[in-house]
Amino acid sequence: MKRPKLRKASKRISCSKRYKIQKKVREHNRKLKKEAKKKGLKKHVKKDPGVPNSAPFKEEVLREAEQRRLQIEEEKERKRQAKKEERAQKRKKEKEAAVKEAEPSAKKARKDTTENNSVKRSAPNKNSKQHLCSELNKVIDASDVVIEVLDARDPLGCRCPQLEEAVLLGGKKKLLFVLTKIDLVPKENVEKWIECLQREFPVVAFKASTQMRDKTVKTKRKRVVPSNVVLDRSKGAACFGSECLAELLSAYAAKTQSEAALKVGVVGFPNVGKSSLINNLKGMMACHVGIAKGTTKSMQEVHMSKTVKLMDSPGVIASPSNPAASMALRSLQVEEGQQAVLDAVNTLLKQCDKSQVMLQYTVPDFRNSLEFLTLLAKKRGFLQKGGVPNTEQAANTFLTDWTGAKLSYHCKVPGNYSLPNYVTEEVIAEMQNGWDLAKVKAGNMEILKGFKFPNLASSIGFVSRGPTAGLLTVAAVPEERPPAEREAQHNSENDEPGETEELHATEELEKLQKTVKGIFGGFLHRFFIGLNMC
Repeated sequence: MKRPKLRKASKRISCSKRYKIQKKVREHNRKLKKEAKKKGLKKHVKKDPGVPNSAPFKEEVLREAEQRRLQIEEEKERKRQAKKEERAQKRKKEKEAAVKEAEPSAKKARKDTTENNSVKRSAPNKNSKQHLCSELNKVIDASDVVIEVLDARDPLGCRCPQLEEAVLLGGKKKLLFVLTKIDLVPKENVEKWIECLQREFPVVAFKASTQMRDKTVKTKRKRVVPSNVVLDRSKGAACFGSECLAELLSAYAAKTQSEAALKVGVVGFPNVGKSSLINNLKGMMACHVGIAKGTTKSMQEVHMSKTVKLMDSPGVIASPSNPAASMALRSLQVEEGQQAVLDAVNTLLKQCDKSQVMLQYTVPDFRNSLEFLTLLAKKRGFLQKGGVPNTEQAANTFLTDWTGAKLSYHCKVPGNYSLPNYVTEEVIAEMQNGWDLAKVKAGNMEILKGFKFPNLASSIGFVSRGPTAGLLTVAAVPEERPPAEREAQHNSENDEPGETEELHATEELEKLQKTVKGIFGGFLHRFFIGLNMC
């Protein structure tokens, strides 16, 4: 009943009516329980207690269970995607059939002829090896000076003998080395590499700016800094080596006395900093850069000045005949799906000092790559549903640190380093002729004094596998060997004298673990049955 001065009627009911409702609800629930009891159904399912802490090899059991779960999920996702693609193709065919039925015969004939012509004149696939090799050869053929960009963390591994031979073949082109990412390598190591590489070709040390912006975009107002505050400009905003390299190229262009601009081709393996080098010489974002390998797909021309023109090129494709460590760093196998991310991380960890990796990532001691990725995922917070570490995300992060401009690692200069066969005394004299070497040396010394280098103890020691073979033509791709043979070769390359005994010890330990699991398997089975009966 609604009272006169209230907007809404009261929801209160009498006690007798409320008690009747509660009584009917109890009777109804009692009836449902009775029927469920007759049918043998249980309403509450007991929770799985999981693996007890006292069980032996608990971590291995959980890791195996997680791997099986991930495999099942990947298989389900693969089947789901296949069904989705099949349905999409079916709908597309039905739509095309309906359109064809509605079109007149004359229009159908014209459309068939145009489709055949378009197939013949279809654009090339920019991700294909043939397209990338042809674009790289275009840059080499059109260049007067070729700059080979080398990552200072592994300069020898960034050299491509096939590329250098193609540049030196005619004798009319000049070859110049630019050592990038020197801020990630200890100073002593950079000086030794510059001294080693200067025996062959001129070397310019370089550190690109990581905060390069497009001048067409409106920049933010700069914060006013007091005069008594000292800023470390070496972190990201400052660029070192661009002035020395620009003056060197401009001086050489003036010596040639040619009406056309000096064409400078920038070549090298993926993620060594080719596009960043061009952007810093230009002073603006002229080329697209990215952490992912293979960002540059075709040749791009950038005018640095009236007398110098720079040409960006796609990265050199590494040959499959290279060692596993070189393939993990220099090729596009991970992005193309030809190599698993976990295998690439395992290969790289074999070439590093474990104690330095532990200090760099602040993780405890680990036995293998899977345990390292598990610890790294917990450290970075890469967790899946249920708190399970996401090892795949941790592996991608690890590879990004190695290829990007973040992680500090270095390779020692080989003591018995000898010149390649294609580099003779005449070639060295020809390549060094025309450059102001004294100015290059002074510029490198000034660059090395410009900022603070990482400490030798805080940098990871990495074992270089020497120059990386590259592909300049698609016909040069060697035949793929069986996976077992490839794995045997990589193991033989990576193994050291003491690793064979360690491998046998690991196999014996795995056999012992399996034996112990078999002994305790029956105990665990009876233990779980007892928990379920409680």
